[in-house]
Amino acid sequence: MKKLNNPFTRLEGYRCFGCSPDNPLGLGLTFSEDGEYIVSTWSPKAHFQGWLNVLHGGIQATMMDEIASWLVFAKLKTSGVTSKMEVRLKKTVYTNKGDIKLKARLKEMNRNIAVIETWLYNSDDELCASALMHYYTYSREVAREKLWYPGEDAFYSE
Repeated sequence: MKKLNNPFTRLEGYRCFGCSPDNPLGLGLTFSEDGEYIVSTWSPKAHFQGWLNVLHGGIQATMMDEIASWLVFAKLKTSGVTSKMEVRLKKTVYTNKGDIKLKARLKEMNRNIAVIETWLYNSDDELCASALMHYYTYSREVAREKLWYPGEDAFYSE
């Protein structure tokens, strides 16, 4: 498993809700590459609850959207934007019962639309949510020029 660097932290004003380590209100997600998967482990905070000790469903959807975007960065070597989400919330996720695990993998490419499968598991490795994410992906040139994509090497340490 290879830990992915977050090269966007060098951008002035960067405060992504999903992955910036400098956003005190954000999720602060970090990612690793494990074969065909992008993975993440996250410790929920109480302020992300929708109900008492229950992780808000919108936060779950955001987490699956974020890991899908990191799959686009690392695996597809470009940037993209979410064009469609099909989220299924299957089981309650608690904010006070341990770490949450996320996984994502590319299901298929339809021209420039990446279809990405994502899963969210509780601390007992029970599947609690899943999503099929559709990402409109840009050419590498457009990703570099307009979306601050730093190139694939920036995501990996030497």
